[in-house]
Amino acid sequence: MSRKSPIGEVLELFLSVKDNSSRISKSIITLDNNGIISDKFYGKNLERSVLLTTVESYNIAKRNDIKMEYGSLGENILIDYNPYTLSIGTKLQMGKVIFEITQNCTICNHLSFIDKNLPKLLKEDRGIFVKVIKEGFIEKGEKIYLL
Repeated sequence: MSRKSPIGEVLELFLSVKDNSSRISKSIITLDNNGIISDKFYGKNLERSVLLTTVESYNIAKRNDIKMEYGSLGENILIDYNPYTLSIGTKLQMGKVIFEITQNCTICNHLSFIDKNLPKLLKEDRGIFVKVIKEGFIEKGEKIYLL
């Protein structure tokens, strides 16, 4: 199978923890058709099971004097490629995992707890939801391919 050139790289991985709003940074995550195994949203809404965010969202905040730790936007996967212009149905591959873009992420009210201007700043740039088409695991540093 010949492969195209990578479009980006996985920078950070996070799990949402049950009974708590905190996020745990991971070096590897395992996914199946229900989402990220051990994540509190696993199996709940397959169209919104995994949130991808680009580092550019954090750069937008930083340029507006809003400082946040990675993971603050609720993402599961932080990448260095901006996927926000890709169409619904587009497929991405990271490691052996294949995702399909299902929808843009809407702004959640919790972002205003970080900064009251954040929801407006990131209205179109918070993230995209993807569902798992082919299961497997993803590690930090994994290359991203557009299929």
